[in-house]
Amino acid sequence: MRRVSWAVVVLAALGVIAAGGHQLPSAFSNATGEARTLAPAAIDTGNAFFQPLGANGRACGTCHLPSDGWSLTPATAQRLFDASDGRHPLFRPRDGANAPNLPDTTTAERRAAHSLLLTRGVIRVGLPIPPDADFTLEGVDDPYGFASAKELSLYRRPLPSTNLAFLSSVMWDGRESRTGGSIAAHLAQQATGATDGHAQGAVLSDEQRQAIVAFERSLVTTQSRDALADDLGAAGAHGGPQALAEQAFFPGINSSREPGGFNRRVFSLFGDWAQAAGAFAAARQAVARGEQIFNTHAFAGGNFTCTTCHNAPNAGSNSLGKMFDLGLGAESRRPPDVPLYTLRCVRAGQASPSGRVVRTTDPGAALVTGRCDDIGRFKVPTLRGLAARAPYFHNGSAATLDDVVTFYDTRFAIRLTPGERADLVAFLRAL
Repeated sequence: MRRVSWAVVVLAALGVIAAGGHQLPSAFSNATGEARTLAPAAIDTGNAFFQPLGANGRACGTCHLPSDGWSLTPATAQRLFDASDGRHPLFRPRDGANAPNLPDTTTAERRAAHSLLLTRGVIRVGLPIPPDADFTLEGVDDPYGFASAKELSLYRRPLPSTNLAFLSSVMWDGRESRTGGSIAAHLAQQATGATDGHAQGAVLSDEQRQAIVAFERSLVTTQSRDALADDLGAAGAHGGPQALAEQAFFPGINSSREPGGFNRRVFSLFGDWAQAAGAFAAARQAVARGEQIFNTHAFAGGNFTCTTCHNAPNAGSNSLGKMFDLGLGAESRRPPDVPLYTLRCVRAGQASPSGRVVRTTDPGAALVTGRCDDIGRFKVPTLRGLAARAPYFHNGSAATLDDVVTFYDTRFAIRLTPGERADLVAFLRAL
């Protein structure tokens, strides 16, 4: 009897497998339009990406669904929970639950145990304090009574497994990119680590690993139609996946490393819509204005724009792989249902004096580098296909793109007008 992947069952349950076969459609509707994936060949669920490679039934496609921008949304998690009574492979106690020690005998217990996954779409990542770190763990306030220096509980969104041609670092904290080599090699390390950890002991063959990485690197995904602006590649615009597939990228592009230096005009997709006419004129003009705001609206004394960090042309990742602390893990922003860690710097860094105390829900890159200066720092994600994969930020703390813009407006005192905020949201959802 042919073995059927749980990932295939998921896609069938969500209505995304074409009748009569296991080829997936290239476009999926979302709350504000439609996202489309471009691939060299039909998306075939026979690829190792969609196959369960361990004993717990999980595949890469369990947490990276094409219908969700190759990530995972809380709405999908909720549907899968309801359809399986919380027994789908997504809900494995090891990292699908808020902590692996929680009771899950009844439906109510399973729902409570997986509340963070169900409401914010986050997976628990367990990482230790590095033995040679510049900081020590002084205290743990964990509502689940599990986290310790040996394994902190961190709750992070699955990054999209598409548009990988625009990466300079792999994983939110860059932990797969600390060694030299290519992004392809780092993705191979990530595939190995994910199947061993998330699939609990799965061992990839070289053929399987190469197939997964090749498949992921072949995917290009963007929003292709907006509910208000319609076709995002129409009337001189350059939205949609085909234009992105042709976009040049290399580590360090559009930065001070390059002879041309940094150009704030990172996005050049919708300029022709500035004077749009016809039935979609108002919506298209809003998108064009939002692009202009993203590129050129200065803040922090005129020294920064959104593109200072999101510098990769027409992709929005950071071409240097830089990590930034936005304050998302600060004690003041802590929800009561995640742990809080008290860290003390024991060796001075460039920005961290010895004895400094930091309270955070996620130390971020510091758990990779061991540096106190890196507490709270995370990578800059690619911005294309945003509309399909809410919520946002590493911890899923922004439910909508409007919440994202509100956060930045407040955090950096940008002082956007209501109209500018609306235009910026219109642009981001068109990506």
